[in-house]
Amino acid sequence: MRWQGQKLGETDAAALPGLEDRSSVLRTVTTPEFAGMTFHEVLSRSALNKVPGSSRMPFGWTINPYRGCSHACVYCVSPDTLILCADGRQRPLRELEIGDEIIGTEVQGFYRRYVRTTITAKWSTRKPAYRVTLADGTRLEASGDHRFLTDRGWKHVTDAETGQRPHLTLNNRLMGFGVGADDLSIEHSGEEYRRGYLAGMIRGDGMIFHGSYPSPRRTRRIHRFRLALIDDEALDRSREILLDEGVPTRTRPSRKMSIEGTAVKTVADLRVVEITPLDGERDLLDITTGTGDFIANGVISHNCFARGTHEYLDLDGGADFDSQIVVKVNVVEVLEKELRRGSWQHELVALGTNTDPYQRAEGRYRLMPGIIEALAASGTPMSILTKGTLIRRDIPLLVRAAERVHVDIQMSIAMYDDDLQKAIEPGAPTTQARLDTVKALTDAGFRVTVFLMPIMPHLTDSVDALDTALARIRAAGAARVIYGALHLRPGVKPWFFQWLGEYRPDLLSSYRGLYPGVSAEAPKAYRQWLAKRVRPLIRMHGLDGRHEDDYPVRGTRPGFAPSASSAASAPAQPMLF
Repeated sequence: MRWQGQKLGETDAAALPGLEDRSSVLRTVTTPEFAGMTFHEVLSRSALNKVPGSSRMPFGWTINPYRGCSHACVYCVSPDTLILCADGRQRPLRELEIGDEIIGTEVQGFYRRYVRTTITAKWSTRKPAYRVTLADGTRLEASGDHRFLTDRGWKHVTDAETGQRPHLTLNNRLMGFGVGADDLSIEHSGEEYRRGYLAGMIRGDGMIFHGSYPSPRRTRRIHRFRLALIDDEALDRSREILLDEGVPTRTRPSRKMSIEGTAVKTVADLRVVEITPLDGERDLLDITTGTGDFIANGVISHNCFARGTHEYLDLDGGADFDSQIVVKVNVVEVLEKELRRGSWQHELVALGTNTDPYQRAEGRYRLMPGIIEALAASGTPMSILTKGTLIRRDIPLLVRAAERVHVDIQMSIAMYDDDLQKAIEPGAPTTQARLDTVKALTDAGFRVTVFLMPIMPHLTDSVDALDTALARIRAAGAARVIYGALHLRPGVKPWFFQWLGEYRPDLLSSYRGLYPGVSAEAPKAYRQWLAKRVRPLIRMHGLDGRHEDDYPVRGTRPGFAPSASSAASAPAQPMLF
């Protein structure tokens, strides 16, 4: 992997305000291989993290060499894209800043409505782009990963490089109002276009008035229509068309246009007529908003959601989790010192409890080999939870470590429907790639545990879905399954609900009932129902399985036969979702 375009950052902790008491920033690095991401290389003062005594996690210590996750995707559009602002103006994306109020949408009852929202993050990248042309002349420039709302749901601009995902095809109809062609002048457009443009303006914002005003001499009859847009360009074009038709106009101070609360209705012809790859790479921008979307060139555009685990660093819980990756480059050296302390009791250390230790960035930094060697050399058992296939690189090292200490390996594979997996884990390895990794680890002699978590109510909890998942897990050679219902921590819940509102809005009311207020766990009744459904299927497929609720006391494994170290066998629990 090439690592170019390094940018040295400030060496004080101001670059990452939440790290003042924990680490010092060494440098900030960007690279073409991770477009849109910034890596903050820090010197950490500690490697081992003590789990609070009140935690239900079955381990006492963790190591997190990374904060943030480079598994995630970046969704970006051209800086010249017009964004509908809360005051009714359309401003280029390049001019907008964090804190600006714009218009987004949200599902309310049976309708998607325009609502006011705020920009919470903004970032740039450089990557290949495509031009999407609509039947009304609207043009959009965006990366292949970007998503727009169609009458058939959210769709990426292009298909995935590997696998499949919902993507735009010709005649897909985008939702919104469009902006029309940007290169048609009044002089060179035909009569049909001119009248169509005027009809659209009148239907969209015109108020037609017929009135009579009696007076002593005669009754005055007035026939007028009024356009009150704040878009000066649109008003000027309408005025020119009317004057050419012999209709006089009069200009008054315009009011601000407000579409807040109105339902999304698509009148313009927003069918996709062309998708063209652009030459080279383009400078692109993206924003994160409170609603998870924004209005780009008159159509509804998606921005990605992310988890809130960066908030302790004073970083944004949305885009920053995916784009601002903290790398503890000295974690191995610090860990070796901590393991040599006389007070160290060689307790189980879990990796992968917050962010994935085998995310893509590990291919560059190679922190895990040193961590594995340090733990094994000190006689410390370890548990690794990952959804990254990069762990296959370290299989020989893990085999040698297992000769000295207990090594427990878990692979997180929750989604077995390809479309759902791509929707909720767009940057993670495919389900099949992870199952192949389970097979490779099993062939190397490990009894791999698969985390069938989270099981998502109404999405992945049907008998057919669970049976398919367990059959594939068993075929891959896994020995154990840990299953559990969706867990929504406070920093995660708003982002998940935002995603659900876009992917399956029909389930929002049900999920709000299952996870009311600040509740993070599904109700006990649902978890019990889920256990009764899953346990017979686990037995049928010959797997050893436990529900996450079976671990009430740290370090215990009810029902599992003791192994080299019963405490060391306790699996790491995922702390996201």
